[in-house]
Amino acid sequence: MSRQIALLRGVNVGGHNSFPKARQLALAESLGLTDVSVLLQTGNLVFADPGTPPEETARVLYEGIAAQLGLAVPVVVRTRDELAAVVAANPFPQAVPEPKSLHVTFLSAVPADTSRLDALDQAAFAPDRFRLTGRELYLWCPGGIGRSKLAERVSRAPLGVTATARNWNTVTKLLALADG
Repeated sequence: MSRQIALLRGVNVGGHNSFPKARQLALAESLGLTDVSVLLQTGNLVFADPGTPPEETARVLYEGIAAQLGLAVPVVVRTRDELAAVVAANPFPQAVPEPKSLHVTFLSAVPADTSRLDALDQAAFAPDRFRLTGRELYLWCPGGIGRSKLAERVSRAPLGVTATARNWNTVTKLLALADG
C-alpha cells in the first residue's frame, strides 16, 4: 500500500499550537485520510495515500487544521518513496550512529534563492555542516544542535518556502512506520 507522510510545523513545541496526538488522528480521519498513525506529539502523520499529490494533501490538512482548530499550521507532505530517497541521500552517513546530531529540514519546494545559505562559510562553523539537496536541507551538528552557531544561521536564512525540521531518529522512524 502506498503511503504519505505529513509533517506539521511548530505543533506542541514550546507550549505553542497545542494539538494533542489523539486530536491529530481524529482530524486526519475527519478529512478522509485512512490507516492513520501519529508519531510523537509534534505533528508527524503517516497514512494511506489518498490519491492526491502531496502538495494537495498538504493544502487539505492545512485548511482542515485552520477550520477545525483555528491554527495556522504549515504542512509539508512526502510520499513514502520520497522519504526513502531522503534517507538514502543522507550526505552525512558518519552521523547515523549519533542520530540526534543529524537533522533534515523538509521544504515545500526547491528554494528559488539560496544566496544566504551559499554565502555561509561552512569551514568557519566546523565541525558542523549542512547540505541543501533539492527540497531537503541536511544539518549535521556533532556537538548538538542547541549549541550550534551554524544551525542558528541556517535556520535564519530565508528560503521563501515552508520548512519543518526533524531529527534523524524521527525521519527513520517515519520511514519504518510508512513501511509497516
